[in-house]
Amino acid sequence: MNLQIRDPLAHELARKLAEKRKITLTEAVIVALKAELEKENSAQERSRSLVERHAFLAEKLKALGAGEGREMTKDEIDEIGGHECSSIPR
Repeated sequence: MNLQIRDPLAHELARKLAEKRKITLTEAVIVALKAELEKENSAQERSRSLVERHAFLAEKLKALGAGEGREMTKDEIDEIGGHECSSIPR
């Protein structure tokens, strides 16, 4: 199989990498594509693990508060956040 690089920029970048590493153009393309795929897979893995960690923490927090306490009013929530309802014109 042949890979033909017709884009001048792509060819130039492959040539520069090949010269720096003292490898063929084909090897340079393979190295660059492998590196990009590894980065992509790593980013997906980090994203997935972040979502899984958030889900785990959410379940843990939900379990901690299960059956205890009461619903808070909007005024109470505003007070915790430092917002004073009485100072807001109505």
